[in-house]
Amino acid sequence: MGTEHSKNEERRSMVFLRKGPKLPAWEDALLAGREPKSLLKRGLRYVSLSLIMKGMTSTPDFLWGLHEVQKLNLSRNQLVVIPPSLGKLDRLVVLNLGGNCLKCLPKEIGLLRNLKVLFVNMNCLKEVPAELSLCRKLEVLSLSHNCISQLPLSFTDLTSLRKLNLSNNRFVQIPLCIFALRSLDFLHLGSNKLENIAESIQYLVNLQIFIAENNNIRSLPRSLCYISTLELLNVDYNAIQTLPDDLYLLRRLRRIAWNPMDKGLHIAHNPLSRPLPEVVEGGLDVLFNYLRDKKEHN
Repeated sequence: MGTEHSKNEERRSMVFLRKGPKLPAWEDALLAGREPKSLLKRGLRYVSLSLIMKGMTSTPDFLWGLHEVQKLNLSRNQLVVIPPSLGKLDRLVVLNLGGNCLKCLPKEIGLLRNLKVLFVNMNCLKEVPAELSLCRKLEVLSLSHNCISQLPLSFTDLTSLRKLNLSNNRFVQIPLCIFALRSLDFLHLGSNKLENIAESIQYLVNLQIFIAENNNIRSLPRSLCYISTLELLNVDYNAIQTLPDDLYLLRRLRRIAWNPMDKGLHIAHNPLSRPLPEVVEGGLDVLFNYLRDKKEHN
């Protein structure tokens, strides 16, 4: 009887252990006596490490000794701070810190001279360190869903930057340093507090996608019409009443777009003055012809 009772207790214990919370991958590795490097995955191009959704409130110390890692994903945790030791991972090409609780980035991020892709979206940043501009190879940067209202002037040094997402922040105007980023082909400034688009926007001569929806923009600058590379212009949900006569010069805009994912001109939910609402309903060709005729008769 006692033996049977012991067996039942043992079974219940085993079930409990199986149902218990799993150890985080790195703790599991260390408890098993395995080298932390065993967590690294070696792909065709990069050595990567993913610690996504591990419930971390701080980074494990062993991480900063993994010098060979090139792609590091620490997203969707509860990290409050990234230590200066980040600078030791100088082979990093891709770094994802999105979905944490970071209020700042260490200035040592500037030591990541090979960094090409950086995600720090969905955090609590109020500013960005000027040292980030030392990452001259940076091509993709997402700072969306933070509390940022300005960028360091040193960002003019990020001459390789092609894609920049600053949506859902607190920008009242487009930072001047952005107009020096001539390689930009994607710029997202939606859901900020912009009241205008500076004439200097024309210097972004390679811009293909420009999103400035859900702001307080009252008019579009004429210089915007000279960016011949534009394929998507989204200014939905603003305070725009009139359109520049030269808008018809944006020949790569193929249609009036209604789906957020479509290329074309997004101009919905603006208080356009008459007869523009009816003209827009007719499609992009009708709108462009109207603006061209209007210019010729002025």
